[in-house]
Amino acid sequence: MFENDFVAQLVVLLDTDTVEETARKVAAQAVGRRVSPRDAGLVVRHAGTVVPGDVTVAESGLSALDIVNVGWAE
Repeated sequence: MFENDFVAQLVVLLDTDTVEETARKVAAQAVGRRVSPRDAGLVVRHAGTVVPGDVTVAESGLSALDIVNVGWAE
């Protein structure tokens, strides 16, 4: 789910996608549609913890149907 969005999205990720790519895929579903764009980076949180952007989905421990929150890095 993207920060300040009211719609949850099911986004297809590959195990080889980086967490940074994951953030962009999630953002593409909300930013410019229901969330105003910003000139800022993105951050992924899983269970309240920030997940480093340079690891893959597989390395991060994310699994199918996990809920992640993507927001603006500030």
